Amino acid sequence: MSAERMAAGPPFRDRAEAGRMLALQLGEYAGRRNVIVLALPRGGVPVGYEVARALGVELDVLVVRKLGVPHYPELAMGAIATGGALYLDEQTIRMARVTQPEVAAVLNDEHRELARREALYRGPRPPPNLEGRTVVIVDDGIATGSSVRVAVEALRTGKPARIVVAVPVTPESTAKRLEGLADQFVCTHPARHFGGVGQFYRDFGQTSDAEVRALLARSHQDTL
Repeated sequence: MSAERMAAGPPFRDRAEAGRMLALQLGEYAGRRNVIVLALPRGGVPVGYEVARALGVELDVLVVRKLGVPHYPELAMGAIATGGALYLDEQTIRMARVTQPEVAAVLNDEHRELARREALYRGPRPPPNLEGRTVVIVDDGIATGSSVRVAVEALRTGKPARIVVAVPVTPESTAKRLEGLADQFVCTHPARHFGGVGQFYRDFGQTSDAEVRALLARSHQDTL
C-alpha cells in the first residue's frame, strides 16, 4: 500500500466494509451451492458474514488459535485448529528461546480456549461436510500467516475440492509466502508497509463472542 494511500486514512471503515470489498473479488463463486465460507473467529466473522451474504453462500466458522510466544503473545510461534491440526514455527521458537515446557503450556491453554469457543459458536450443530466443496477461508487480515497455515492444514482432512484464502489485508511479503499454500489466494490490499492489521481499519474494536453468535445465526436464517 502506498504512503499516499495511508496518508488519506485507513482503507476500511470497519470489518463489514472490508468484507463487502473482499466479496467483489470473489464474484466467480456467487450463487454456487458447493461453496462455503469458513470465517476465523472472532475478527474474521464480520468479514466472512459480508462475503457469504454477497455471494449467497453458506457461512460457518473454523476455530483457530494462535500460539503466542510467552511474555510476548502478539508474536505467533504457531497455531492450532479444530480437528487437531498443529503448526509450529520452529524458527520463531528458536529465535525467541522458547523451551519445550513453555510450548506445551501454551498449547494446553489454547486447546482449552479452542474447545470453549467451538462449543460456544457451534453448539449442537455438527461441523459442515466439506468433501468436494470449494472452501473460502476468511479472516480480517493476516500478519505472519500462522493461523491461516493451520487452517488450511485442518481443512485438507475434509477433502474439499478447492481451498481459497481471502483476506482484506496482509503484508506483501506474507502474501508471496502464502500464494502456494491454497488453490487461490485473494487479498484486497497487499501492504508494503505493515505495522499490524488494525492500522488498516478506522474501527478495529474487538469482536465479541455475542457478535459472532449473532452473525452466524443471522447467516443461517438468510440461507434457509
